[in-house]
Amino acid sequence: MRKEQLQKILDDINSVKIAVLGDFCLDAYWFIDETMSEISVETNEATRPVRQQRYSLGGAGNVTNNLAAIGIKDIRAFGVIGTDPFGGEMVRIMKETGIQTRNMLVQEQVWHTHTYAKPYIDDKELNRVDFGNYNQLSKETADLLISNLIKEIPEIDIILINQQVPSGIHTDYFKKRLLEVIQKFPGKMFIVDSRNFNDYYDGTIRKMNDTEAARLCGQNKKPDEVVPYAEVVTFGKSLFERFHKPLFITRGSKGSMTVDKSGIADIPGLMIISKVDTVGAGDSYLAGAASTLAAGYNMETAATIGSFVAGVTVQKLFQTGTATPEEILSIGEDPDYIYSSELAENIRQANYLKSTEIEIINKWKDKLQIRHVIFDHDGTISTLREGWELIMAPMMIKAILGEKYNTADEGFYKKVQTRVDEFIDKTTGIQTLAQMKGLIDLIREFGCVPEQKMLDEFGYKKIYNDELLKMVKVRENKFKQGELSLEDFTLKNVVPFLQKLYDSGIKLYLASGTDEEDVKREAHVLGYDHLFEGRIYGSVGDIKKEAKKIVLDRILDIIGESAFGKIATFGDGPVEIRETKKRDGVTIGVASNELRRYGLNIHKRTRLIKAGADIIIPDFSQHAQLLSLLNI
Repeated sequence: MRKEQLQKILDDINSVKIAVLGDFCLDAYWFIDETMSEISVETNEATRPVRQQRYSLGGAGNVTNNLAAIGIKDIRAFGVIGTDPFGGEMVRIMKETGIQTRNMLVQEQVWHTHTYAKPYIDDKELNRVDFGNYNQLSKETADLLISNLIKEIPEIDIILINQQVPSGIHTDYFKKRLLEVIQKFPGKMFIVDSRNFNDYYDGTIRKMNDTEAARLCGQNKKPDEVVPYAEVVTFGKSLFERFHKPLFITRGSKGSMTVDKSGIADIPGLMIISKVDTVGAGDSYLAGAASTLAAGYNMETAATIGSFVAGVTVQKLFQTGTATPEEILSIGEDPDYIYSSELAENIRQANYLKSTEIEIINKWKDKLQIRHVIFDHDGTISTLREGWELIMAPMMIKAILGEKYNTADEGFYKKVQTRVDEFIDKTTGIQTLAQMKGLIDLIREFGCVPEQKMLDEFGYKKIYNDELLKMVKVRENKFKQGELSLEDFTLKNVVPFLQKLYDSGIKLYLASGTDEEDVKREAHVLGYDHLFEGRIYGSVGDIKKEAKKIVLDRILDIIGESAFGKIATFGDGPVEIRETKKRDGVTIGVASNELRRYGLNIHKRTRLIKAGADIIIPDFSQHAQLLSLLNI
């Protein structure tokens, strides 16, 4: 989505008026520090001192909180609290946030404010303490809540109905009264997000996750069970035929789907590399989607905004986070999506070009007319830098431990090492600079290095690159001295493939996140630089710019928009695949085994398909068939 378009949507939703009716909850985070623990005189047990406590809105409250953060000025809350301190704290937070609370009713008997207290020791959550499980909504409270809602509906653009807990406001009596209200105002938009009663409120738009959709269609799925895309499509069609109203179906990291009279629209998931906390993500999605609908946009646009909002909030730990307009713009103006995740994670679904190892992910309708081909360098052509992980891991461990590197006990060292290995495995294929930003988060997580002694991501990237370059220089010298050959440092048949493209009149471009002088030197040393006729691009030495993405944008801008249908990119990393896909180019993922220099790396295959590759190849051994497929 273009930045201008996204900004207009965010501007438009500022003026909508939204009511949120539902189960308002409070999340309490109690951070325990046992250094001040003592033995209780009364119980003879150790106490658990709370060093810090934090409270945030949950359930319907989290929806209103997200709406306020997005920038909506008129948010009206309809709910019930108790006379306890938690209810007072909830209302205080809501008022501070700009949420109207005049319809937050206090029920004095048989009602405790729904509160979920989450004690933490270090980063581990202990058993949760719940309040409100035995609540019983009185008919008097239900009638007053419904009466207040009816009075305000004429002024409101959209009404969100939240049902979070079994012991909330949605009693049989209240449901019946609320259904009457929905039927009384057929011209108003109502959206229901209900864990238990999504099938009850006829006449509403429904928001649900894939597991809830399966349950509504008679299929019992466990919360952590994968619901295949084909099944979600079937469920969506069935539910639309049953309810005759649009649906939002969320699918976790796999994205979401909308179903309405225009058909089914898929919204891909967002690629997020940081640690995530998905608690409250559904509420964030609902807030973004509902406010966009209220501003007059269609279901697909609404779902896209919902995804952006949720994509921001899941990255905020130990809180039910919100997303500001600035954060939504940041994640939405140039998003990285996850494509074909089920195929990526299951090679048994692979579809190959006949009698080859060339996997076809996406087909194109018209004959290709490729005139420009971009190649990533490391891992796609050259393996000079194979083994970078063995450089990055110790560098990160040293950065995390700082002065404690030589004195840290074995158990703590192993904990850091395991965390680093997991991080590198998760982030392999993304920009080095993004990995270094993640390293800073790891340094803060372990707390061994004071903030004032930490470098920024550019400083850590320089340390890593300097170490990596030492390894490359040793390999270059072995090649120059004849100890190793071209085949030892290039993928199988890649150089003959480059020659074929060159002879066909194709313009070749070499793109690398490496410093430009280094990549030019490496291509010259290995003897294929002439095939690119000077079109070799790398980082220009400005460490304040992200290398690979800047390089690709630079090349694509040189080629020009008129040639976008004539571009193909070969790469073993997600960056070049994503950026070319955004420009409507053909993308060939090279899932190379850099150690053997031929054969498939299944982990790369997964990453490349998720990045949007149209074709997957393990190497260039079947280059004749590949050229034919690309109509070259």
